Amino acid sequence: MSNLTIGFIGYGNMAQAIAKGLVDAGVVNGGQIVACAAHYDKLERTCAEVGARPLHNPIEVVAAADVVIIAIKPYQIETVIKPLAGELARPGKIVVSIAAGWDLKKYQSLFAGEDGEDAAPTDIHIQCTIPNTPMAVGKGVLVTETDNTLTDEETRVFEELFEPISLIERVDSAHMNIAMVVAGCAPAFTDMYIEALGDAGVQYGLQRATAYRLAAKMVEGVGALYMATGTHPGAMKDAVCSPGGTTIKGVARLEKDGFRGAVIDAVDAIVG
Repeated sequence: MSNLTIGFIGYGNMAQAIAKGLVDAGVVNGGQIVACAAHYDKLERTCAEVGARPLHNPIEVVAAADVVIIAIKPYQIETVIKPLAGELARPGKIVVSIAAGWDLKKYQSLFAGEDGEDAAPTDIHIQCTIPNTPMAVGKGVLVTETDNTLTDEETRVFEELFEPISLIERVDSAHMNIAMVVAGCAPAFTDMYIEALGDAGVQYGLQRATAYRLAAKMVEGVGALYMATGTHPGAMKDAVCSPGGTTIKGVARLEKDGFRGAVIDAVDAIVG
């Protein structure tokens, strides 16, 4: 178990998912987590779920934490985070951003001095990431920008914190957005797929809870099979489709109805 204190500036659904994952995986205990949020009464309730300590403002969080996680809405960052630059630059602070659309260059521009030059890499040690909600159960993805200002030791600490609850996938700055869509937005598409399979199961007499369990475990298993074998998804699909069998009939209908195209269109709607 790490002896670090983890601080969340903002404690919404994603921050809570990370906190739960870290505690349940034994990476830290609840008392090593501090957080602040706009509504203190609600914060007290959500912090109590993992034993975290609610604090009143970001300054208190930065003062208490070794690892500061920026988890507020992207549009709030300039107002909330820029005044904290001096505190975030103190020795021993690791900053992890989970805000969509904020990469290292953008933070360095935010923290730039009056002369307009980017902050020196040694000023604030920051790693930009995009997580997804399955981190709550130790099955997440943490899209991680290759550019960062962490030292080698800080990178080791970062990985020790997050590897137990996520796949740390490093991508270059230009591809952070599309990687975020695939890993961070697509869970909603997958939820819709599970729900649709559940509806179909109910239509033919299955109890809804049973249909959802079957669909959810199937999705988990298919993902695990790919991760274990690296087999091309098309080959995995082919292995289930016997000539003239039942599965190929469903696959043919999905092709006819534009299943793949609809998924790509959904991604285009976000990226474009």
